[in-house]
Amino acid sequence: MTELDSKSVIAWLRLLGEVYGQKKDYLTDLDAAIGDADHGANMARGFAAVATKLDALEGKDIGTIFKTAAMTLLSTVGGASGPLYGSFFLQAATVANGKNALTAADVGAALDAGIKAVVSRGKAQVGDKTMLDALLPALAAYQEAVVNGLVPALQKAVEAAKAGSASTQPLIAKKGRASYLGERSAGHLDPGAESSAFLLDALLTTASK
Repeated sequence: MTELDSKSVIAWLRLLGEVYGQKKDYLTDLDAAIGDADHGANMARGFAAVATKLDALEGKDIGTIFKTAAMTLLSTVGGASGPLYGSFFLQAATVANGKNALTAADVGAALDAGIKAVVSRGKAQVGDKTMLDALLPALAAYQEAVVNGLVPALQKAVEAAKAGSASTQPLIAKKGRASYLGERSAGHLDPGAESSAFLLDALLTTASK
């Protein structure tokens, strides 16, 4: 696949509903160690709600699809996840408005806009033990590899996201609920970084078909 068309975007969002449903207990267990023990349930509920909207989005432009996903997440996901993931898709929509297919460069621009929104809302950076430990390295890897095409760039992005998520284990959290634990937050993966890596991995799976 050299472009991501609207059907593929819908397939990606549908896959995310399945992925977060399957990973709900895993993400909740991670969050129980350093947070409110609700990240898995929140992500599963939010993307299950998105999935119910997808049939009605067939034939719509990608901006509309992303915006619908964003508003659904904002209204159904509690905690920090709803605003963060909602902001990601809302800003990605600004790049995709009116488009029925995204080139590799367009996907990079959408990721860039979405991740910048997460940075702006979360006020975090790499090393703070948040979802940005996965997303920012993934964005840099994608941008470096985009000349090779959509799927190769996503492969590099996913590799970077997984490595970034793994890197959160020894870190002391500086943002969010986990930061209240201080040094006790070390030794645990960040659930938001893991769920972010899942998001990009599902995009790669969809684009590779």
